[in-house]
Amino acid sequence: MLSSLKDRVSVRKYTEQAIPAELLNELLETACRAANTGNMQTYSIIVTQDQSVKEALSPCHFNQPSIKQAPVVVTFCADFNRFNKWCEQRHAVPGYDNFLSFTSAMIDATIVAEHFCVAAESEGLGTCYFGTTTYNAHKIIDVLKLPKFVVPIVTLTVGYPAETPNPVDRLPLEGVVHFETYQDYSAEDIDQIYAYKESLPENKQFIAENNKETLAQVFTDVRYTKNANETFSGFFLDVLKKQGYLPE
Repeated sequence: MLSSLKDRVSVRKYTEQAIPAELLNELLETACRAANTGNMQTYSIIVTQDQSVKEALSPCHFNQPSIKQAPVVVTFCADFNRFNKWCEQRHAVPGYDNFLSFTSAMIDATIVAEHFCVAAESEGLGTCYFGTTTYNAHKIIDVLKLPKFVVPIVTLTVGYPAETPNPVDRLPLEGVVHFETYQDYSAEDIDQIYAYKESLPENKQFIAENNKETLAQVFTDVRYTKNANETFSGFFLDVLKKQGYLPE
C-alpha cells in the first residue's frame, strides 16, 4: 500500500475497456466508508458514463481530452440538500445554510474522492483529479442538474491506463512538515526547498517556453494569475450564494 501511494501518478489517457459495473459499485461502496463530519455524509457522487453528458461536461473543464475519453467521470459534491430534507421530514430544524457547513461538506467530499481514488488505483485503474471543478462550478451545476445546497468540488476521470507516466516531483518533507509548531521559512530555507524542482529540465523548459526568468513567474504570470484567481473566486462565491451557503 505504501509503495502504491508513493508511486501514484495522474493518468490522462485510457483504453477503451469499460470498468465492470460490479467493480465500479465496489469502488463506490469503499469510497463511502471514508471518514466524514459527524457521520452525516454530506456529499453526493455523480457518476457520468453517458457520452453526451461527458460532452456537455467537457467545456466546464476547459475541454481537456480525458473528460470525453475516459470511460467514467466522477464528480464529488458537497451536499446538505439530502440531510436538510431528512431533518425537515423528522421535525428537526436544519441550520446548515452557512459557510461553516459548506466547508464541512467540502472536506467530506474531498476525503471521499481520495478514498475512491486510492481504491480505484489498488484495482489497476488510473485516475486524474481536475482542479477545474470549482472554477466552473456554476456550469457543472447546470449540466448535472444540481439542486440548492449541492456544490461540485472534485472531479475524477477513471479508467484502465493507456499510458505509464513518470511520477512528478514533490517538495522534500522538510519543506512541508512542521513539528509541534509552525516554523516559518528563511530565504535560505526557500532556496533549499525549491532547489530540486527548479533544477528539473522540464521546469527549465517551462521557463524558456513562457519567456520568464524563474519558475515562480510561470505560476504567477501564466498558470495561476491574480486576475484569473479573482475572476473564478467571484464565480464560486456566486455559486455559494445561489446554492444557499452564503447570504445573497
